[in-house]
Amino acid sequence: MELITKYFPEITVAQRDHFARLGPLYAEWNARVNLISRKDFEHLYERHILHSLGIAKVVQFKKGSRIVDVGTGGGFPLVPLAIMFPQCTFHGIDGIGKKIAAVQGVIQGLGLTNCTAEQVRSEDHQQRYDFIVSRAVTTLPEFLRMTKHLTVKGEGKLYYLKGGELADELLPVKQRYRVHALSEFFEEEFFATKKVVEVEL
Repeated sequence: MELITKYFPEITVAQRDHFARLGPLYAEWNARVNLISRKDFEHLYERHILHSLGIAKVVQFKKGSRIVDVGTGGGFPLVPLAIMFPQCTFHGIDGIGKKIAAVQGVIQGLGLTNCTAEQVRSEDHQQRYDFIVSRAVTTLPEFLRMTKHLTVKGEGKLYYLKGGELADELLPVKQRYRVHALSEFFEEEFFATKKVVEVEL
């Protein structure tokens, strides 16, 4: 929890409470559904919650924005971003029903009213959003192909959390993009190779 307030000291008391409750809630749901490996769970706040909030270091979503998290898995970056931007609406989609049920349980446990989750493949989802967020579910060119119908062309943006060397993967991308190194914002070693790729859709 200290990691969150270290990098986001301006959060409200209500937001602090939500972030503090994420640990016990995820522990409860992780015991039922394997959302995060046991070895990795001890790093929940650094590698999952703070990592998700890397997007909040490169964009401030305006009030009323509609954001979809494609391939939300265990609810990252969906849930941390919904806490950080309570004036926006967030919807997480994933093809795995057990994970969506767990994410819905976390959302309900927190009492978040600006966040929903649904079991559906991105190709079958027909809603339109202002922004897409995701944590590396596939290569970026493939992801762009799978999600191009989810925003209005020329109006949306994607914020894609990705690690490692990206040069070859970015070569086929025709859209304008910008790569933000999370090491510029977070000093922990985990973030040394982590990035947010911002793509104009």
